[in-house]
Amino acid sequence: MTDPATASATPAYTPHPFDARGIARRFRHSAIFGALGALEPGEAMRFVNDHDPLPLLDQLRNRFGDHIEIVYRQREPGAIVIDFVIKA
Repeated sequence: MTDPATASATPAYTPHPFDARGIARRFRHSAIFGALGALEPGEAMRFVNDHDPLPLLDQLRNRFGDHIEIVYRQREPGAIVIDFVIKA
């Protein structure tokens, strides 16, 4: 997981937006897994949420292993932005 203090201001990828706040809680994880599964190596999803999704991050690490990079872009109470970058 990349710390926002060390994350580049301009990423080398164009992230696809995914705002989880508009998705019913019971469908969120399935929708996120589906969206990430549709990405090719080198692509990213910019995830926006109202809370830090620590259990989800554990699930993503278990499912994708070294094929996903998790980069926090914003990490404040009520305002979380994370880039999920798919690696080869």
